[in-house]
Amino acid sequence: MPNNKSTEKRLRQNIKRRMHNRSIKSKVRTSVKSFEVAVAKNDKVTAETCYKEFVKLADTAAGKGIYHKNTIARKKSRLNSVLAGMN
Repeated sequence: MPNNKSTEKRLRQNIKRRMHNRSIKSKVRTSVKSFEVAVAKNDKVTAETCYKEFVKLADTAAGKGIYHKNTIARKKSRLNSVLAGMN
């Protein structure tokens, strides 16, 4: 446990930030899963909309420093190649 006021405040801030970052990461993972479900069903229209939603969420998260920009670039590239390979 913290021993002084500044470390108590820092602990409170870290908890808030961690919960906020977890919620954003969860939204990104959910969008990836919905994309994968659409690809599994071979539904290109739904997959495209899910991909666009993923890109928006992922770029926002990368801009806020929740993900590294190269991590998001890699994920976008992989999903885009899957989307391009669909019939």
